[in-house]
Amino acid sequence: MPVTDSLLAALASAEAEIIDLTAPLSPETPILQLPEPFANTIPLSLETVSDFDDAGPAWGWNNIHTGEHTGTHLDAPVHWATGRDGHSVDTIPPARLIGPAVVLDFTAEVAEDPDFLLEPEHFEKHVANHGPLPDGAWLVFRTGWSRFNTDAAAFVNADEHGPHTPGVSAAGAQWLAASGITGFAVETVGIDAGQAGGMEPPFPVHHFLLGADKYGLTQLQNLDRLPRTGAVIIAAPLPIVGGTGSPARVLAIVPA
Repeated sequence: MPVTDSLLAALASAEAEIIDLTAPLSPETPILQLPEPFANTIPLSLETVSDFDDAGPAWGWNNIHTGEHTGTHLDAPVHWATGRDGHSVDTIPPARLIGPAVVLDFTAEVAEDPDFLLEPEHFEKHVANHGPLPDGAWLVFRTGWSRFNTDAAAFVNADEHGPHTPGVSAAGAQWLAASGITGFAVETVGIDAGQAGGMEPPFPVHHFLLGADKYGLTQLQNLDRLPRTGAVIIAAPLPIVGGTGSPARVLAIVPA
C-alpha cells in the first residue's frame, strides 16, 4: 500500500489523529512588546471589503493587517542578523517544514520558575535516555505557557525587570544550533526566554539557531496532547516573498 494511502487509512480508522497546535488569531492575540526605542509589530486587524452589501452583494471578504511575527508564527533565518543571508519564508524547502516531533516536558519546572532555562545537560539527558535527536526534527519545548494565551498580561508576565517567560540559555542555544534539528517550537511569544535580551549574546536562540539555518515556531497550544516521540509536525507559513516570518497553521499527526 502506498504510504499516502496508509496515512489516509490510519486517519479514517482513527489509528492516527490530527491535532491543531495553532492558537486562534484575533485582535486580542498577545504580541511581542519590545522596549523603547525599538519598534514593535502590530496585532491583527480586519478591514471589511464587502459584507453581502452594495460593495459585494453575494460575498464577504476582508483585508488583513498584521505583522509577520504575530500569533502562532514561523521565524525564518533572515529574521536575524546572523541569518540575514539565509532562507526567507518563501524559499524554505517544503520538506523542512515537516518533521518528527521530539517533546521535552518541563511544565512542572516552569510552574515553579517562569524564568526556567534549558541547558545543554537537559538535552544530553534526553539523548542519553531516548537516543539521538532525529535529523530534521522539531524540538518542542512543553511548558504549559499556552494556558495564558487569552490573557495578554499573564502571557507576557512582565515587571519592572522585563518579561519573565521560559526559554534556553546561551549554551543551550549553541547546543541546539549544532544539532540536526530543523527547528525549535515553543508555547511562548518568542523562541527566546523573556530575559534573553540580557544574555550574551542577546537573544541567543535567535542568534545561534537562525544563524544555523534552523527555524522557530512560537505560540503553540495543545502540546499536552503530543507524545514524547511519535508525532509528526507540519508547519504551513505563508510563502511571503522575502518574508522574515509568517503566521502559520501548525498541525501534528499523532498515533491514537
